[in-house]
Amino acid sequence: MCGIAGILEFGRGARANAASLREMCRVITHRGPDDEGFYTDGSVGIGMRRLSIVDVAGGHQPISNEDGTLWIVFNGEIYNHLALREQLMARGHRFSTPHSDTETIIHLYEEYGADCVQHLRGMFAFAIWNRNTKTLFIARDRLGIKPLYYKLTPERLLFGSEIKAVLAHGGIRPEFNRAALPEYLAFGYLSGEESFYAGIRKLLPGHTMTVGPDGKAQIRQYWDLDTSKPHESRDEQYYVQSYRELLEGAVNSHLMSDVPLGVFLSGGVDSSAVAALMTKLRREPVETFSVGYTEQTYSELPFARTVSDHIHSRHQEVLVSEQEFFASLPHLIWHEDEPIAWPSSVSLYFVARLARERVTVVLTGEGADETLAGYTRYAFTLKNAAMDRAYRSVVPGFVRRGLRNSVATSSLLGGTLRRKLEHTFLAKDGNSWSSFYFDNFFSAFGEFEQNGLLTPEFAHEAAPGKAYKNVIDYWDHSLGEMLQRLLYTDVKTYLVELLMKQDNMSMAASIESRVPFLDHVLVEFATRIPREVQIQGLSGKRILKKAVEDLLPHSILYRPKLGFPTPWSGWLAGPRLETIRGMLLEPRSLNRGYFRREAIEQLFNEHRARHRDNYDRIWRLLNLELWHRVCLEGEAHDEIGEPAMKMASTR
Repeated sequence: MCGIAGILEFGRGARANAASLREMCRVITHRGPDDEGFYTDGSVGIGMRRLSIVDVAGGHQPISNEDGTLWIVFNGEIYNHLALREQLMARGHRFSTPHSDTETIIHLYEEYGADCVQHLRGMFAFAIWNRNTKTLFIARDRLGIKPLYYKLTPERLLFGSEIKAVLAHGGIRPEFNRAALPEYLAFGYLSGEESFYAGIRKLLPGHTMTVGPDGKAQIRQYWDLDTSKPHESRDEQYYVQSYRELLEGAVNSHLMSDVPLGVFLSGGVDSSAVAALMTKLRREPVETFSVGYTEQTYSELPFARTVSDHIHSRHQEVLVSEQEFFASLPHLIWHEDEPIAWPSSVSLYFVARLARERVTVVLTGEGADETLAGYTRYAFTLKNAAMDRAYRSVVPGFVRRGLRNSVATSSLLGGTLRRKLEHTFLAKDGNSWSSFYFDNFFSAFGEFEQNGLLTPEFAHEAAPGKAYKNVIDYWDHSLGEMLQRLLYTDVKTYLVELLMKQDNMSMAASIESRVPFLDHVLVEFATRIPREVQIQGLSGKRILKKAVEDLLPHSILYRPKLGFPTPWSGWLAGPRLETIRGMLLEPRSLNRGYFRREAIEQLFNEHRARHRDNYDRIWRLLNLELWHRVCLEGEAHDEIGEPAMKMASTR
C-alpha cells in the first residue's frame, strides 16, 4: 500500500527534523507515488508515501483518532477491517473516513492497546504515536509480509519500510555489518534481527515494539506458529475440503480493492490455484501476468498459457533477455538495499513492471510451498535421514569418512554428479542436523568451505558457528514431528526472505503484491496437516492439488515442479565468467579483506573445468561486491549498469 518512515528524538527539548523526515519519505517514493503525508509533534515525526488502493479519496495519512491524541502511519492491507469497524462503531467509536482500514487500526488501538494486533487479519507494518504518553508503538504482521527496519541509538529512533529510508535521515554513514558475512555466504540472506548494515535491525514478524521518551524499547512477540503436534489424524477428504474452504475465503478477502487487480501467473500449482479461484469468485476474466526468458529451456510460459486458456484470463507476458538481466542487477540491488539472494528476483521485477501497466494490485502464489511441504527437499530430507540412521548403524565410521572424502575430491566425478551426491547421506555427517538440511538445500558456502574462502584475518574475526546460528535457533525452538519442524524453520527464515524479495521487487514497480496462502488462519491449519496426508513419495502439496482439481487441468496440477528457474547457471560460460572473475579479483574488491585471492581463483577454475558447478557461489560473491559499490560506496547504480551491459554483450 505504501512506505512509512519516522523519527523519535530523546532528551529534553529534542525535536524531530521535519526536513529529514521528508527526505526519508522521498527516497521511497516508488513505494507510494500517489500521495504523501507527514505529522510532527515536538520529538516525533511520522510520514508516508501512499499507493492508493482502498478508500482512494479518503485514505490520506497520517490519520488520527477523534481527539487527535493518537496518530498512525500504516503500510499494508487489513482484510477484516470492515467487520472490525462495525464492532468498534457499536462500541461508540466515530470514524471520519468512508472505509479506510488505516483508521480502523487506530480505533482498535484505542480499544485494546497493544493487543490490537491480535484482531488484525492481513499484512501490515504500522506506527502509532500516543501524544498523551509520548510513546511510539510499532507493529509488524505475523508472517513478515510487510517489512520494518529501525535504528535505535541513545539519541533517537529511526524507522522505515526500507533501509534506505533510515539512512536518508542524514548523519548516518552506511557501514557493513561484518558479523553478517558468514550467514550471507551460507544462505544469501540474514534470518535474524540483524541487517547487512551495522546498527540497523529488523522488527521480526509477529512482534511489536514500544519506545518511550527515555529511549527504552520493549519488544514483544505476539504470535508464533504452533507446530507442537499435527492435527488429529482424519481422512484425506477432511483436509482437502477444509483447506479449500479456508483458501477460497482467503482469496476472496484479498480481492478487497478500489483499483484494478491481477495475478502473477507462473504456470505452477500455487499461482494457478489463486488465478482460478479469483476467476470463480469474480465470475469474469482476470488479468494474469507471466515472465520468461529468451532461453526457452528456462521458460514456464507454455504452462502459464495453458492455465490462462483454461480460465480465459486476459494474459500478458514479458521476456527477459540476458542483456536486460545484467543491466538491471545493480538497480535492483539498490531497491533491495541488500545483495539479492536469488536470480529470480530480477524476473519478478520485470513481471511487476509489466503488471503495473494495467493493474495496481496483484495476487501471488507465495507461501504455499513453505506451509504445505511443496519442496522436494522436505520429503527428501525425511527419507535421507531415515536412510542415514540405517547406514550409520551398519557401516563403520572410517568407511563413511572415506566415502565422504571421495565425493568431495574424486576427479572421476563430474560437476553434476558430484552436486547430486553432495545432497545425500553418503557425503554428509549425519550427526549434525545442518548436514541434512541447511548444507544440503540452502548453503552455497558451508561452514567448512568458508574456512578456505575467508582470509585468515577475517576468519579469526568471524565467530565460530555464526553462519547457522539463527536457523539452528529456530530449529531448536520448534516442536513436533520432523516435517512440522522443517516447515516452522522455513516459515521463520527462508519464507521471510522470499517475502522481502517480493515486496521490494513489486514496490520497485509501484505495485502491491498480496499473498492469500499466508492468511495466518490458513497457515496455522496447513502446517499441522499430518505428513502421511501431506506428502506422497517425493511430492508435496497433495492437499492443495486435491482441493483445486475441479478448477485446473491435471497436466498443471501434477507436472514436475520447476521453481521459477532462471538461466543464470547457463550464462556462466566463456567471456561472461571471465568478466565476473575479473571484477571479483580487482584490487578494489580484494582490498576489502574478506576473501583469499587463491580461493576465488580456484572457484572459477573448478567451474570453468566443470569439475564443480559453482553457479550459486559465484552469484553470492558477485552480488556482495555490487552491493558494496552501490549501497555502501554510493556508486550510482545506473553507472554500474554500464559494465553490466558490457558483461551481457561479451559473448
